[in-house]
Amino acid sequence: MKGWEAFRVAVDALRGNRLRSLLTMLGVIIGIAAVVVVVSIGSGARQQIESQVEGLGSNLILVVPGQFDTANPTQGAPAVSTLQFSDGRLLADVVGDESLVTARVTSGAVVRAGGVETFVTVQGSDQNLPEVFTRPVAQGSFFTATDVDTRRRVAVLGSGTAQTLFGAADPVGRQVTVAGTRFRVVGVLAEQGESFGVSQDNEVHVPVTAAQRLFGVDRVDAFAVKSPTSAQVPELAGQLWRALKDAYPDQEFSAVTQTQILGVIGDILGLLTLVLASIAGISLLVGGVGVSNIMLVSVRERTREIGLRKALGARQRDVLVQFLVEAVLLTSVGGVIGIAVGVGGSLLIGQLSPLPAVVEWWSPVVAFVVSAAVGIFFGVVPARRAGRLDPVVALRTD
Repeated sequence: MKGWEAFRVAVDALRGNRLRSLLTMLGVIIGIAAVVVVVSIGSGARQQIESQVEGLGSNLILVVPGQFDTANPTQGAPAVSTLQFSDGRLLADVVGDESLVTARVTSGAVVRAGGVETFVTVQGSDQNLPEVFTRPVAQGSFFTATDVDTRRRVAVLGSGTAQTLFGAADPVGRQVTVAGTRFRVVGVLAEQGESFGVSQDNEVHVPVTAAQRLFGVDRVDAFAVKSPTSAQVPELAGQLWRALKDAYPDQEFSAVTQTQILGVIGDILGLLTLVLASIAGISLLVGGVGVSNIMLVSVRERTREIGLRKALGARQRDVLVQFLVEAVLLTSVGGVIGIAVGVGGSLLIGQLSPLPAVVEWWSPVVAFVVSAAVGIFFGVVPARRAGRLDPVVALRTD
């Protein structure tokens, strides 16, 4: 029996039992569709997080207290930062450009303007923040080094905060109250969007020294350092860490790069996607068992046909190929339908829900190969059973 003839016989057999074939394919369709959707959501989430990390700025290094462990990022961070604002000069000497280093003190507070109030993130920083984080100013200007040195109560609003407090009016020159202290607005930052689910536009930036006084602290939470080039990031991170260790040998510090952050998040997302895909794959396994069961039933129903074929000269290999092609065709058609359902579901999820979904080109290809492999794996036993039937015994079967 030639290959095309085996294919024709398999198609005729499936067409002769349309409903049974469709119900048998249902498990394969659900399994393949679920795997495609899960992989698409995982890929979309990874791309979204990468864009958010890159949106913070390019070539960033975050210098934080404690020991950052890429294998267990929740361990090693101290409860209270030991970094001081003066440590920024030490880091600037390592970089060779003080404009590439900025300090951060972060807290939440209620901000009021007239009768309107909102709860926002208050960022204490210095004059280098727009350069380090690539945050352009849309209105007015950012505060200066003199403002930082004199602890001047001036503020730069995020675009969302400015819209909430002042609407369409120009906020530059007006007064706002931050945690009960009055600040004069000197600028508004350009719209930035969200980062890790938190809006960067609902912020208020004040001089780091003013923020320390406002919140009653003498520390800074972290330093952000911008490397002159991406190639220098790993080496510069090590130099920054060594500089702090030399100055404070009894304390732990970490210089965390964007690549390390993405690596940790990527590992977590990869593990989560693998777990979800494995769960979805259970339905594919069940579908494969269903295919094997139906093929065994088909062999039993067509025992006389098999006996007649072998009596007319069909070899064991011919019969085996015939039923194996039928099983592969059954799962392959189910796989194609499942891929279509999965791709359509992924696109629908991406459009109608907050979950990101990106269909990678390789996902449908792998899904189709897996569906065909399921047909081969679960079709071998019924096909071998059909091929080993004795033609005399088969022809006597009722």
